[in-house]
Formats: sequence, structure tokens, C-alpha cells
Amino acid sequence: MPRLATRTGRAKPSAIMVIADKAKQLKAEGKDVVNFSIGVPNFLPGDHVYQAVRDWTSRDSGSYGTNRGAPALLDAIVSHFKQSGLDGYTRNNVTVGIGAKQVLYNLCEALLDEGDEIVFPSPYWTSYVDIAEILGARITILECPPGQNYKLTPTQLDKALASNPKVFLFNNPSNPTGMVYTKDEIAALAEVLAKHPETWIIADDIYNRLVFDGIGYHNVVQFKPELRERTFIMDSLSKTYGMPGWRVGFVAGPEAGIKGLVTLNSNHITCLPEITEVAAIAALTGPQAIPSAKRDEFSKRRDDVVNALLKIPGVKCPRPQGAFYAFPDISVAFGKSHNGKLIEDDIDFCKALLEDKFVATVPGSAFGEPRSLRISYTCAPEQLQKGLARIQAFFAELSDEQVERVRAAGA
Repeated sequence: MPRLATRTGRAKPSAIMVIADKAKQLKAEGKDVVNFSIGVPNFLPGDHVYQAVRDWTSRDSGSYGTNRGAPALLDAIVSHFKQSGLDGYTRNNVTVGIGAKQVLYNLCEALLDEGDEIVFPSPYWTSYVDIAEILGARITILECPPGQNYKLTPTQLDKALASNPKVFLFNNPSNPTGMVYTKDEIAALAEVLAKHPETWIIADDIYNRLVFDGIGYHNVVQFKPELRERTFIMDSLSKTYGMPGWRVGFVAGPEAGIKGLVTLNSNHITCLPEITEVAAIAALTGPQAIPSAKRDEFSKRRDDVVNALLKIPGVKCPRPQGAFYAFPDISVAFGKSHNGKLIEDDIDFCKALLEDKFVATVPGSAFGEPRSLRISYTCAPEQLQKGLARIQAFFAELSDEQVERVRAAGA
């Protein structure tokens, strides 16, 4: 039998989807599962989006679209970036993809040759490692522990860029931590990036409309305009507009780089489906009341989650200021047991929490931080409260007394 390409062996199943699938299985078995594992916004776009699609069905031409994206969609994307404080882009500076993940893959494929170095902070979104490994890149991870609020410092960045890595990949607001860099913090990182002109910058900013507490969204190109010629800024409809299933991602960047992405699109996807583009145009140009209301709603849920977690002795949780995730340090549970199950690490913890309390979370090791776990607080309020109560109960039931007996039984 012929062998598969070696790159297929580098790819790993998504840890998030593994947990989500297990939660679905338990739910199908009749278990009352609370699913904190997957970042689905849990709301739908306004009816104007669906009306635009219904209207389009009567005039569908059945033809291919353009590799770059429909002109009206490109104009809507340019306007969207302008509203986010990123002015000066034109149609030639933007293109689309089948979701932000495909945009990121295209970017990495366009920028990284085999053996090139890519740098990004930890905790990180799981696909960063997977994409880089599939492409054969060298990965440098900059550890940003809870003690520094999971944020990268200028000193760390400056040291990492001294080797002139090909790509620096940066996520703000952060998935999985929900942390948001302040204006001053972004300005300081921009100063460092300006000193290292040999490195491309990918800004994964898909949660930029989900920022709380009035701190605002900022990007390095706002502070150092010269960075515009080597910075790609990613965005998506999925989180802001409740449209993950529509699979619309987009990116702004230097014209030559975007042209390269359009060429990759022509080989990878040809174009977005026209029905998806129609929905995207309606979402970007129509009423923005739902995204704004959901931002405020997620902010309140954030408070409920953090307050509940901080009531658990020994649990630490830097206060997230964006997205819809909390990333508590649960290492206080390590070395204890629950219902006879020894909790040695974050994977044991999440497995026991799901099996014993039917609460699905994602182990922090999937994001490069094995002391923690990720909670997505997008579910309905009553589900959120139920899940938080179960987590509190799980911690209260942890035992030191059973540990030696459990270890002996395992031996």
C-alpha cells in the first residue's frame, strides 16, 4: 500500500473537538451535560441576514465568484476594519477565506517555508501549533503564565525576535484566556516589532468586537504605521455575528501579500459560496444591535464565571476582558482524587469532571498551559449557573485521603 505524505502524521485531532464529541455522546445517552468546551457564540444573526439570503435565492446565477471575494463584500470588509480604527485599506488590501482557520493556514503557507521559524505566546489557540507542524515550521513558544496575566512582555518579544524569525503570530483578545492587551501594552509591543523588520506579523484579532470594561481594541499598526507593510490582520464573522457555521474569515494586509493569498484561494477553495457572501455583506453592513448587546451580555457572564471560580479555595483566574472564555489555574486539584479517580494533571481533571459531573471543559495543555482549563461561557444563563455549581461541588468533593489507596490500586 502506498504511504501517506509525512505531513498527515504531523496533524493531530483538535483537542476541543474531542471533548465536544465526548460531551455529545454523553448527551445522546441521556446525561444532563453542561458544555463549556466549544466557542460557539450561542446566538444567531439578525433576521436581516436571513432576509438577504432569501432574496438572493430568487436571483442565484449558479456561477463561480471571485478568488478574492465579491466587490461588495470587500467594500464591507474595508469599512469594518475602518470602524475598528484600522483605516487606509482598500479592496486590494483584503481577501476572504472559509473561516479564520483557513485564512490562517493560507497565511502560514504563504509566509513560511519548511524550517522557517514562527513565534507565538502561550497560552495559544490549538491550531497554531498544528498548522505550523503540518507546514514543517520551527516553533518557538513564549510562555506567559498566570502570574503575568497570560500576557506577553516587550522584553520577552524583543529576545525572541533577535533570531529574526519569519513570523510572529499574536492573538488579541485571546483565545483561550480572554485577556486583552491595553493601549499602552500594544504600543510597547509595537515599539519592539518596529526594531525587527525581518519578521512578518500575523494579528489574530477575531474577537476584537468582544472587548469589555471600556478598555478598547488596539492593534500595533495604529502605533507604528510602518508595520502595516508586514502585518496581516485577521477577522471573522463567527464570534461577533453568531455565524460560525457560515465560515467567513477575512484578512487585511500589504497588497503583495494579499495577492499571494488570492492565488492560494484560487487553488484551495476557488471562492466563497455566493450565498455565504450575501449573508456576510448583510451582517457587516446591517444593524449592529445584536453584536453590541451580546458583548454586554458576555461581559455579565464573565463576572458570574470569575466570581464563582474565585470562591473555590486555591483556584486562580486572571480576570478576562474580552472574548467569552475564562482560563482558571486549577493546579490546586492535582495530587487529589475524586470518586476514586486520581487527578494528576489537567487532562485527568477534565476527564473526571465530565464523567462525574457531566461538565465539559478543555484541558489547558491543549493551549500550552497544563495548569489550567478553558471554560467557554456562551451557553444559556441557567446552564452556566448549573455548570459553575457543579464545578464548585467537584472541588469540594476532592479528597487527599484516597490518593495513596488510588495510587496503590493503580500499581
